Amino acid sequence: MNKYIAYCRKSTDEKDKQVLSIEAQIAELKEFAKRDHLEITEFITEAKTAKMPGREQFALVLKKIEKGEAQGIISWHPDRLARNSVDGGKVIYLLDTGKLLDLKFPSFWFENTPQGKFMLSIAFGQSKYYVDNLSENVKRGNRQKLRRGEWPSKAPYGYINNPKTRAVDVDPELSKVVKKAFQLFAEGNKSFTEISNFCFRFGMNRESCGKPIKVDQIKRMLSNKFYVGILKYANEYYEGSHKCFISKQLFKEVQKQVEKILRPRQHGHDFAFSGLATCGECGAAITAEQHIKKYKNGTSQTFIYYRCTKKLKPCLQKYAPEDEIEQQLKKVVGDCGLHQDWEPYFEKWMAADELKDQANSETELQRLGENQKEIETKLNRLLDGYLDQVVEPEVYKQKKNELFDEKLKIAEQIARVSKSGSSWLELMREFVISALQAQKIARAKNECHDLAIMAKTVGSNYSLFNRHLRPDLKYPFAALSAEGGAASAAPNSAAISKMVTPPGIEPGLQG
Repeated sequence: MNKYIAYCRKSTDEKDKQVLSIEAQIAELKEFAKRDHLEITEFITEAKTAKMPGREQFALVLKKIEKGEAQGIISWHPDRLARNSVDGGKVIYLLDTGKLLDLKFPSFWFENTPQGKFMLSIAFGQSKYYVDNLSENVKRGNRQKLRRGEWPSKAPYGYINNPKTRAVDVDPELSKVVKKAFQLFAEGNKSFTEISNFCFRFGMNRESCGKPIKVDQIKRMLSNKFYVGILKYANEYYEGSHKCFISKQLFKEVQKQVEKILRPRQHGHDFAFSGLATCGECGAAITAEQHIKKYKNGTSQTFIYYRCTKKLKPCLQKYAPEDEIEQQLKKVVGDCGLHQDWEPYFEKWMAADELKDQANSETELQRLGENQKEIETKLNRLLDGYLDQVVEPEVYKQKKNELFDEKLKIAEQIARVSKSGSSWLELMREFVISALQAQKIARAKNECHDLAIMAKTVGSNYSLFNRHLRPDLKYPFAALSAEGGAASAAPNSAAISKMVTPPGIEPGLQG
């Protein structure tokens, strides 16, 4: 009399709602075995999909059959055994070699004959077709949702999946926690771990174990463009239709901090002016060294020097002490700075120009709108080429993402022009803010790192020659510096006449 192993399986991600639970399958198989007088040696169960090979418990069943511990398998239906060609082929091969003598199914007839194995192959093929077809239907449905701007997967932190509308809605409570987490991180003094702990204190955790969210997940959350209305799915970008509670400006500030943290760090000391300049004689990089001088009374003093690495060719340049570099940079930054009393003058000049600029905004918006339509036309042509199989899938994704980025930039320009006119005014405001900060930083003490950042803001391509720094100043900082630092002092009639053009000519810096 043959001995049988009962195998019961129900996938946790199974879409077929009609499949019996494992408990129900066990009950049905017990009744079936009792009715047909079959001996079941053991029940082996598994909660795993059969779409791909690699089920541990199914492999155990086949191993026991090969060892002769049983001669047959009982299961509810052939699709419980296999939904892929590899596992189905293993079962049929065991039948061919005689190691598996019989299969029993309450819901499917099988006899170990050529005709029976043929029908079993058809059943396995139908099971595979069902899975393949189901996968294509799901992918097609997801693509359609994405075209409508709907997210087809699990909602990110701060959002919830609405089972009624099948949309993604803002979570009224956790969205506030996520927004605060973005704000804290944008300030620049919080790590990913600290943000994770903050979220945990206010109810955001890993659903599986209730512990704080992993650092990698926090990193992905802070970098997820979903929060500013951009969907990225299968390496393609789509415009989202969901409500956003993170502003684009806040998201940009967060990305700066993410990039700053993830930027590769140099080993050793964190020298403030490291990487700022190159050697003016040979063009090699300027590196820094720290030396500690110890005195007989037990005290010590630390000295930092900057020098050429001399890796390109022989070089005669000498060491430059950090305090000398600091004073030179303060002079550079200070000459490019604005005294705080200049702020109302610049605001007045920009306000006058803004009135003129508003008249040109409609023309600019029309131009941007035409550019936007042109990109839409290109996207439609690209899609037609992809559907006609003229454009390869990878090329389609790459080109689509490039055009999508252009479209987003134009949309940002339209929003900016609609709100505050041409982009040059926005750039001018940023310049004024930076120039006002430059003056404060140039006067501050022991703020070398801030000084280095501002030095990169006002200039570039710094070179060190004979212990003297020479920068290429950026416009309009170069215009401020050219006036001999006149703007770094409080405004007076003479300084104002130098800073602006004569009446009747459009106001602004001379250059």
